[in-house]
Amino acid sequence: MERVDAIPSLPPRPRDAHKGAFGHVLIVAGSPGMAGAAVLSCRGALRSGSGLVTAATPASLSPIVATAVSEATGILLPEGPAGSDPAALRAALRPLGEGRFQAVGIGPGLGTDLRARAVLEAVLELARCPIVIDADALNQIAAGVSVPPSASRVWTPHPGELARLTGEKPRTDEERLAAASRMAEKLGGVVVLKGHRTIVLEKVRYRVNATGNPGMATGGSGDVLTGIITSLLGQGLSPFDAASLGTHLHGKAGDIAAENFGEVSLIAGDIVDALPAAFKEHVSRQA
Repeated sequence: MERVDAIPSLPPRPRDAHKGAFGHVLIVAGSPGMAGAAVLSCRGALRSGSGLVTAATPASLSPIVATAVSEATGILLPEGPAGSDPAALRAALRPLGEGRFQAVGIGPGLGTDLRARAVLEAVLELARCPIVIDADALNQIAAGVSVPPSASRVWTPHPGELARLTGEKPRTDEERLAAASRMAEKLGGVVVLKGHRTIVLEKVRYRVNATGNPGMATGGSGDVLTGIITSLLGQGLSPFDAASLGTHLHGKAGDIAAENFGEVSLIAGDIVDALPAAFKEHVSRQA
C-alpha cells in the first residue's frame, strides 16, 4: 500500500466567480437536543469555501439553526408520525433527488431512532453525489441499514464507531491501518479513521495526518470535520483529496485555536473560527 504525504491543493478562484462555482452542499444533521451538531457542520462547510450550504433538520430545529448560521438555507424535515414516512421524507428532500447538490454530509446529531433511520435511507436512495457519512449515520448502518459499496463515499468513524461497524478495536498504528483497509474494502470509498494521527485510506493508498492536538478531543470537533470534507467535495475535490485536505486543515485550525486559547479551553467553535487562518496559510504555501 502506497503512503501519500503530499497535501492536496486548492484550485485558484477565478476573478469572475459566483457562488454557484463553489458548490452547493447539503448537511443532514440534528435532532431534538442536538441542534448544535447541525450548526457546527454548517459553519465548518461555509468557512471551508462552499458557495451555498443548506441544512436539512427536523422542522422544530430550523429556527435555532437559522439564527446560529444565517448564511445557510434550510430544508424542514417532517417530525412526528410523518418523520418516519418514506414518502414524506422523499417529498421534503426533493431537491436532493433533483441533483441540486454537489455533496452531502449526513450524521452529526442525527439520532438513533426510527426517524433518523428513515432519513438516512431516504438520503441514500435519492443522492446522486458524493456523501460524507459520520456519527449517527454510522451508528444506523452498524444497526442494520443496508449500504451498497460506493467509491464516492467518505466514512469518518472514530474508534468507537469503527468497533460498532466492524467489531474491531485496533490499538497500534499498524492495526488501525489494517482495520481501515478492511473497512474500505467492504464498504468502498474513503475511510477517515479519526484519532491521534488520523488515517485517510482509499484502496491501495493512504495518508497519515500530522496536524491536530489533544485539545480537539471535545464535543463537536468531528461535526466540524464533516462540514469541511463535505464542502471540499462540493468544490470538486476527489473523495481522497477532500478527506486528506480536510483532515489537515481541521487539525491545523485546531492547532491555531490551541495557540490562542490553550488545549484545555479549546471548544469546537474555536476550530471553526480558526479555519480562515488555516486556509490562508495553506493557500499562501501553494503560491
